[in-house]
Amino acid sequence: MIATNFQCGLEAVLAILGGKWKPLILYHLASGSKRTSQLRRLVTNVSEKMLIQHLKELTDDGVIRRIDFQTVPPHVEYELTKFGRSLAMLLAPLCEWGMHHSDEVATIVKNREHAAKLA
Repeated sequence: MIATNFQCGLEAVLAILGGKWKPLILYHLASGSKRTSQLRRLVTNVSEKMLIQHLKELTDDGVIRRIDFQTVPPHVEYELTKFGRSLAMLLAPLCEWGMHHSDEVATIVKNREHAAKLA
């Protein structure tokens, strides 16, 4: 059973955005609607299966909206809902922090990779 009595607001956010790819999907949709193929190019290293799974979960959770244009060949786009836009706005400060500390983070990632090879 999943806890619904969150001890802090971050737990609520992670209940929606948990996982590696969902914040990146939201970040890219913040600039406007995107097709699945566009998201696949923008969210680098995500597998097709994982992208589709996360898009479905975000749609089911009301964070994004799937727009099916009912055409042949199929044309589907995804966009943020009002709820999703409010959540995406919170990502901007995290992006700024990441850009400001990118050198330190790169060093940390390299150190982790090196330690993993030694283990």
